[in-house]
Amino acid sequence: MSRYHVHMSWMIYGATGYTGELIAREAVARGERPVLAGRSASKVEALANELGCEWRAFDLDELSNRATAQPRNRTTLEGVQLVLHCAGPFIHTSKPMVKACLEAGAHYVDITGEIAVFESVMRRNDEAVQRGVTLLPGAGFDVVPTDCLAAMLKEKLPDANELWLAFHMARGGTSRGTLKTMIEGIGIGGAIRRDGKIVVVPHLYDVREIPFSIGSRLCVTIPWGDVSTAYHTTGIPNIRTYKSMSPRLVGRLRRFGWITRLAKFGFVRRMMQKSVDRSAPGPNETERGEGRVYLWGRVTNAKRDEVTMRMEVREGYSFTVISALAVVREILQSPRAGAFTPARLFGSDFVKRVDETCVVS
Repeated sequence: MSRYHVHMSWMIYGATGYTGELIAREAVARGERPVLAGRSASKVEALANELGCEWRAFDLDELSNRATAQPRNRTTLEGVQLVLHCAGPFIHTSKPMVKACLEAGAHYVDITGEIAVFESVMRRNDEAVQRGVTLLPGAGFDVVPTDCLAAMLKEKLPDANELWLAFHMARGGTSRGTLKTMIEGIGIGGAIRRDGKIVVVPHLYDVREIPFSIGSRLCVTIPWGDVSTAYHTTGIPNIRTYKSMSPRLVGRLRRFGWITRLAKFGFVRRMMQKSVDRSAPGPNETERGEGRVYLWGRVTNAKRDEVTMRMEVREGYSFTVISALAVVREILQSPRAGAFTPARLFGSDFVKRVDETCVVS
């Protein structure tokens, strides 16, 4: 299969990573032939040959340093209408790819859950409008279900001024890439949105029981992407995001919280990330098939009126695969220039269109 083709439609960058490969295989199973791309020519070529796809290999530094790039790399996005960016940690990789997409007139989609990335991409709205490009970060489990849930809650209580979102994962697991991204941000601390501004707070800032549809679970505040995106979707100025955590783990984190503070040093993070390479790539097929994610949301207004909702979707990586492909399809069919969150671009019911197993109550 030749490496370049002038009539390419869309690209998966990071196609040999855990999630990127899952998406590539599902896309091909559906009869699509995305361009597969990544840093390692040997890995990308092997996967592309197996799946019958075109392929390209380039480092993101080559996108940022075009003056020193080899001639063959100056057309890395030639003929590509959209890039689905799956190579994290996105705090390092998103900026050069967004820049390259804007310059090439290609739409940009990623599967990040990182607050800083969302904020950075949203700031490029005007540039995206001028260039006729769609920018949509967070097209997977981060943050489609929670973003849609936030929009649903806003519709039920239009004058809401506080939003809480929480999720509990039943089975499943975490990929190496996700773990490395978590380590990258662990030294920063937690985050909430207060009076419209993102505020850094300590880890375990708030610990409480959350009543999911399968029963209550102990949850802690985490710096989930919705601290950024839910504000852009709903305008609600006060936002907290929670994840379930076992009481034993909460106790350990309280006793050994000083360890997380060491992660602010780059060499400590690199050591922790290197250790991740010895772990399993991610959840296996059985875990992805049997896992479920339970979500809960709550909004209140100045009068202390309250609305709560619950949602249930398939396992996070399985959801990311079908959600990212749905986002790609809809943008290619009906592009809209600007920077968007999923629910702002597609509506609060997008999660139901993506996942036929979704349950909302």
